[in-house]
Amino acid sequence: MAALLWLLLPLAFSIIAAAPPNSGIASTPKSIFLLAGQSNMAGRGGLLFGKWDGYIPPECAPNPQIRRLGASLKWEEAHEPLHIDIDVERVCGIGPGMPFANSVLRRDEEIGVIGLVPCAVGGSNISQWSRGNPLYNQLIARARAALHGGGGEIKAMLWYQGEADTVSLTDATRYMTMVEKFFANVRTDLKMPMLPIFQVALASGMNSTGLNLIRKAQLAVNLPNVVTVDARGLPLQTDGLHLHRDGDLRLGQMLADAYLHFIGLPIPGRMAVEFDTIAMAPASASASAPAAPITLLAATTDSTPPACNNQQRYIPQFLLELLLGRLMCNQY
Repeated sequence: MAALLWLLLPLAFSIIAAAPPNSGIASTPKSIFLLAGQSNMAGRGGLLFGKWDGYIPPECAPNPQIRRLGASLKWEEAHEPLHIDIDVERVCGIGPGMPFANSVLRRDEEIGVIGLVPCAVGGSNISQWSRGNPLYNQLIARARAALHGGGGEIKAMLWYQGEADTVSLTDATRYMTMVEKFFANVRTDLKMPMLPIFQVALASGMNSTGLNLIRKAQLAVNLPNVVTVDARGLPLQTDGLHLHRDGDLRLGQMLADAYLHFIGLPIPGRMAVEFDTIAMAPASASASAPAAPITLLAATTDSTPPACNNQQRYIPQFLLELLLGRLMCNQY
């Protein structure tokens, strides 16, 4: 019997080695990223009159090494639309999540299997992400579920939110206090006091005054290991609110550059963002050794546009949608 067991061992090892990439052996994520915020994180690229055109750019192509945590809290191969079963009240399209993951996977040899945890919901304002509210509770629950079984580590949270808060000047004025409290609560509840957070400074808003107030707040956030990637100047759809598909692809690249720069990897060639030279703490640093906030500036597609440009572009599409009996603001 012992001799038979020794003969079978090589066969067992060969079966394990030949396991397909999407099997349980190879599919458990090692590097986990939380995706939270509202519609521009959930993805509206490729939408026209409430329908997604179905086109998937190469930067968003599925890969067995990129997984997503579905609404059922089970890992599956990631695919666009990434938030299809999370942002269920609205139509989803291309977002920055898949181009981010593909870019990081290609350039970081140690990243392993990437796990994306979509949590963004269109139209949500910052108060809906306060501790105890459903969106916050869902974020924390999904983050914990992603860690179930061990072996994986939450590397960062990607956060793109604030357009909804540009409507009210009261909301815009208190945004900095609210978002810093949100970041602190997430870190506390996940027991990760130095969790890297990559927030996106708004490219658009419903009100130019509110947009300017929120952008000012986002660029002034003063917490350790918070990196701000500025989306201003990225191409928008004709509604003036949502990123064009090309904008989503570029933002994903910018976020990937920011993450790789943060962990100390070189960024060869032309970078998608310009980096301020600011000291930062490594992701493993203790809470007693805080780092300075980090800001990354987007290369704008034209000379720095006034914030009201987005509002001006929004009006014609708004009127068109109104005539059709469907308001675009329901999608953001």
